[in-house]
Amino acid sequence: MFTCVIRYRVEPGKLAEFHEYAKAWIGLIRKYGGTHHGYFAPGTDNDSLPDPTFSFPGLGVAAPADVAFALFSFPDVETYDHYRAAVAEDEACKAATARFNETPCFSGYQRAFLVPIFD
Repeated sequence: MFTCVIRYRVEPGKLAEFHEYAKAWIGLIRKYGGTHHGYFAPGTDNDSLPDPTFSFPGLGVAAPADVAFALFSFPDVETYDHYRAAVAEDEACKAATARFNETPCFSGYQRAFLVPIFD
């Protein structure tokens, strides 16, 4: 098993569009054999969140306010490759891509494939 972690830079004022984008992709990943662990988006003024720098004083810094993450896993590379091929032809994927192109909700992303560590 491996997990894909994507770090997004959410466009200012486009958090609602990012939420819509995220919800579309959660279903697509699940449809094609992945396990989606969720999107994690910046909080709003209505959210009560702790100080992100509390651990290891002097080392931690707050991430930029426009950072979001997505985490999803696949059991193996073959299932992931099947997902990549199938989703390219999926009408829901085409619709999500069209909505993104009309109103881009993020300006960039970084992707990493990681192996989880469990106890």
